[in-house]
Amino acid sequence: MWLKFRLGAATAANLCALAIGTETDGSVVCPSNANGIVGIKPTLGLISRTGIVPIAHSQDTAGPMARTVRDATILLNVMAGADPRDSATAAGNGKTATDYTRFLDPSGLRGARIGVARKYFGFSDSVDSLMNSVMDEMKRQGAVLVDPADLESHGKFDDSEFLVLLYELKADLNAYLASRPDAAVHSLKDIIEFNERNRDKEMPYFLQDNFIKAEAMGPLTSKEYLDALEANHRLSRAEGIDGVMDKFHLDAIMAPTGGPAWLTDLVNGDHSGGGSANAAAVAGYPDITVPAGFISGLPVGLSFFGRAWSEPVLLKIAYGFEQATKARKPPQFLPTVQSSKA
Repeated sequence: MWLKFRLGAATAANLCALAIGTETDGSVVCPSNANGIVGIKPTLGLISRTGIVPIAHSQDTAGPMARTVRDATILLNVMAGADPRDSATAAGNGKTATDYTRFLDPSGLRGARIGVARKYFGFSDSVDSLMNSVMDEMKRQGAVLVDPADLESHGKFDDSEFLVLLYELKADLNAYLASRPDAAVHSLKDIIEFNERNRDKEMPYFLQDNFIKAEAMGPLTSKEYLDALEANHRLSRAEGIDGVMDKFHLDAIMAPTGGPAWLTDLVNGDHSGGGSANAAAVAGYPDITVPAGFISGLPVGLSFFGRAWSEPVLLKIAYGFEQATKARKPPQFLPTVQSSKA
């Protein structure tokens, strides 16, 4: 995740034109949110993952990061496509576009039915206030907001997601390292032992603790894993994103991507407060974050997510929002940041 924040900062500061992040749950959209840029987490299988160090194959994907929706879409064009080395990309046959830029419509909000996932709000009064103001603008641009439009399964798949990640981390990372005989380590067990030998200068222990938990997991044929994976997909899809979109006849769902950037804590880990990445991540569905405004000088993004392979619809809506609000501003060197109540 920390590397993705650096990619986001470099992109925001014009140190690079475009960047590519990889996401399991939030690692494209969250750094994009914190740095005031656009991030696209595509449908799982739209982009090949060949060569990417894996975490969990049921959620891993690469995705574009850029300053504008158009730039991110151009990069998506380059990245999208089938790859015989990644079986997940076969699912995109007949469902992908050859040029996603043709869906970029400055009037993309007009007539769009967008559900407001209110259960992703409430972690910050300042974020809620910003979101309410941009929703007013979306209505002025002709969007139809269904508020609230919450996932019935909200909060019900956190435990199953973590269990699946532990199982898949062990299996996927071991397979990846086995394919690289020149690597200094050859298994998750080797990584754990390396970290223990070098614990005074290696990663924070809370990450090592997750490695240890993953190493204790059995094979991917385990009933515990298969049950958790089934629960993930059912709760995030039929009883989650697809369910609420069917119920309210939605084109997309919206929620705050997260809050303003937080201070790094190498002891306890992230302090993000809240965010909306998990449903699309667990489902393997697309999620696009666009700059929405600022709180105490720090950027905050708005996410649009929806059904599998709905990138054309989401890009149209995201581009319409971007063109209507023009919320992004280039970063500045600030002597300090004024604090505000969350």
